[in-house]
Amino acid sequence: MEERPFFSRNEGEPGEYATRKVWLGTVGYLSAGATIVLHAYLICRLDGANATAFLPFLIDSITFHFMPIRMLALDLDGTLLNSRGEISARNRHALVRARELGVRVAVVTGRRFRDARPIALDLGLDVPVIAHNGALTKYACTLETVVVMPLPLEAALRAVSVGRKAGADPLISVDHEGLGVLVYDHISGDNLALAEYIKWARRIHGEEGAQSVQKVDSVEVFLEEAPVHLAFSGGYLKMTALTEKLLGELGTSVKIFCTSYPKKDFALVDIVHPQASKGAGVAAAARQLEVDREEIMAMGDNMNDLEMLEYAGTAVIMENAETALRDVANIHMTASNDADGVANAVEKFVLNQMSDA
Repeated sequence: MEERPFFSRNEGEPGEYATRKVWLGTVGYLSAGATIVLHAYLICRLDGANATAFLPFLIDSITFHFMPIRMLALDLDGTLLNSRGEISARNRHALVRARELGVRVAVVTGRRFRDARPIALDLGLDVPVIAHNGALTKYACTLETVVVMPLPLEAALRAVSVGRKAGADPLISVDHEGLGVLVYDHISGDNLALAEYIKWARRIHGEEGAQSVQKVDSVEVFLEEAPVHLAFSGGYLKMTALTEKLLGELGTSVKIFCTSYPKKDFALVDIVHPQASKGAGVAAAARQLEVDREEIMAMGDNMNDLEMLEYAGTAVIMENAETALRDVANIHMTASNDADGVANAVEKFVLNQMSDA
């Protein structure tokens, strides 16, 4: 649709422009939806179908055409970030254009809040960061907490015990009121991935590195209050076996996510509050922003994204995603995280839809 002069971006405030664009898009969707519903009605009349048969098609048509996307829920590693841990210029530009149209963008990650916050600040996002696989939802700028679901202390200690018996090294995340602190007490000699992660976590925070990661004598002694979450990391097979043991010992008293990268022989096991998930975090943020789930597009690449993908009205996985995610109902696939997959999806489902309207 060609923009008329009085809808120029130079007229009015950015928010006013975005409101007008969303209004135009909504009118376009209403028109398209009305046309399809009318066609469906005529077909049903010709076939002698009754109103009951027509109703499901009517509902689907209204949902699809009347609900432009107003919120993007984006996983970081393997999705928005490429293999070098960077946001490509094209991905960045697509998000800027979407935000100019009034679309809200949320970072949704298994990373701890402190590690995800710099990305949200870099993008200038005003939507709370959904971190720790949904256990903590918090604003990057103000540090205001929207939702926190600490891991029950007893369950955390039991999980540490199970991990110790399996020869795994525990990491705990605490200080949900502040930026967050990562605490550990031991790195096994063969756990090179954990050693690299500790170095990385210190390095990215510069002068704050010493405060962001702390080594203690004993995690069990240190744990006096419920942490935000507990994690183990290591080789793919070892972490897969540990996940099974944790599920057998702890059952439904916790939520366990195993984010695996078989080609890298690496896996990360996250243990959080039983009600925590990326889907729950996205739902909390959407409620605060008054966005319906049908108006959300979620993008991810691993199994800890599953609840978020199932919750969103539009679910998109990366070409590099775990194979099991391809079985999610109504899933869409985009290019890999190294081929601007986020930009491809945003252009297809948001920018092009707006311009067509």
